[in-house]
Amino acid sequence: MIILVINCGSSSIKYQLLDMSSDDVFCIIAKGIAEKIGLPAGVLQYAPTGKEKIVRDLPIPDHKVGMKLILEALTDPETGVLQSLEDIEAVGHRIVQGGDFFSGSALVNDDVLEKIAFCSDFAPLHNPAHLLGIHAIQHVLPTVPQVVTFDTAFHQTMPSYAYMYGLPYEYYDKFRVRRYGAHGTSHQFVAGVGAKLAGLDIKSSKIITCHLGAGSSVCAIQNGKCVDTSMGFSPLEGMIMGTRVGNIDANAVIYLEKKLGVTPDEMSTILNRKSGFLGVSEYSSDARELDERANSGDPKAKLALKKFTYDIIKNVGSYVAAMNGVDLIVFTGGIGEHNSRLRRRVLENFSYLGLKVDYEANVAWEENAIITTEDSKVKAALICTNEELVIARDTMHLVLENQD
Repeated sequence: MIILVINCGSSSIKYQLLDMSSDDVFCIIAKGIAEKIGLPAGVLQYAPTGKEKIVRDLPIPDHKVGMKLILEALTDPETGVLQSLEDIEAVGHRIVQGGDFFSGSALVNDDVLEKIAFCSDFAPLHNPAHLLGIHAIQHVLPTVPQVVTFDTAFHQTMPSYAYMYGLPYEYYDKFRVRRYGAHGTSHQFVAGVGAKLAGLDIKSSKIITCHLGAGSSVCAIQNGKCVDTSMGFSPLEGMIMGTRVGNIDANAVIYLEKKLGVTPDEMSTILNRKSGFLGVSEYSSDARELDERANSGDPKAKLALKKFTYDIIKNVGSYVAAMNGVDLIVFTGGIGEHNSRLRRRVLENFSYLGLKVDYEANVAWEENAIITTEDSKVKAALICTNEELVIARDTMHLVLENQD
């Protein structure tokens, strides 16, 4: 089955085109990413398997333009891998926020779309972008089945004391205000791969996964199930991120609304799109660019990155306490996979647990690797996330089941 997987992030669209025969028998036909969406200089990467990767620098003002560019790349007469878009048999989408409506993946229908739209207030940077992707496919391929996989589904195992806020209970009853988390597809995948690599039985283990990118979250996974995660009602909560503020005293938000004379919607834009790395550095939301600035001595770039590191350490440490220990700490995501200095700085804070960093392994980047020494009491791993494979598996199963 030829499946196109679309993974819309807040500033990127990752995609893979896969030929799926079974969960473990598949081949990737092409993959790539449209990134730096909304920034002055966007990048489109298109990598057909076995052929040279194509990288184009061009403005990508929004996700709709990004989707158009991806579909054009796949069907390009000279470098494309499809004769036409009709070769695609199913499309799978990553959806950040499904509320407590979904504990697993679902075939797209009007009811599912309404619920995704309802949850847009919970994930204002993501769900609208996901809907754009779904509607774009519906327009081009109206008869092709689509499946949605929810980042929130994995976090539905959190106990109520972990997901409830200290608000009047009626607000949970009436408006479903609670913590939902995000990145669940990634956390679940890398925990499974990391456990195997570390020689752990995931059903009898304590694992902390750190998904670090433009959006970042940390997840506590006990015996294979999520027991807590750093993101909350929306992906705004938690650590400082590319353009998101992370944790903030709610009274500070109310104070600023009054001082600035802005509406709640305008305040939401400040918190979601103008804060984080971008707000603190006053330069960029991209950690790679901040690294360059910090290395050149820029104090605000240094501050943004130091706060990011500190936030990760605090979250990991709190989950060590909550689970009464940890067997494995996993790093993944665009920053987590590629920034060895960040991984080192985080892990060195857990030497009191008997964790010993293997500095050579940490710097010598490879796809999946243990980055602690053999005698380390707590292991750490670098695992390349593959949310697209999880989505493709779920898409294949749901489409085949529906055909039966």
